Amino acid sequence: MSLAQILENTGSFQKRKRLGRGIGSGKGKTAGRGHKGQKSRSGVAIKGFEGGQMPIYRRLPKRGFNNIFTVKYQAINLDKIQFLIDNKKIDSSKVLNLELLIDCGIIKNSNKPVKILGQGEIKTKISVEYIVCSKSAEEKIKKAGGTISESK
Repeated sequence: MSLAQILENTGSFQKRKRLGRGIGSGKGKTAGRGHKGQKSRSGVAIKGFEGGQMPIYRRLPKRGFNNIFTVKYQAINLDKIQFLIDNKKIDSSKVLNLELLIDCGIIKNSNKPVKILGQGEIKTKISVEYIVCSKSAEEKIKKAGGTISESK
């Protein structure tokens, strides 16, 4: 096979229409923008503008409360941990911590804390370190003979 035999993927390449290159091009003069007005010019920013009327986001009252100090956890269920142990992705003899989860590719973001939730069952004895666990997950891990060290 040579470079001359390589074909373009069908549908991946669209011929771009050049705007504003003479009336005969079909997209000349006004470049398909109609006539005059703010929308025909560049730098248009009128997303929430309602023609001078009070916009809806200002007419409606503010509702609820957003706690800026909420901790958003990356959740892992016990059944997923058991599945990974069964498939030899996690070594049950090693301590289950954030570094191990990142190395295995289970956790993508090391900046967010991890929480183990109690969905499913765990049959293998594991030791968890520096990871937050729900009460049900904690009970199930201890019932299987595992240990949980203090969370950060």
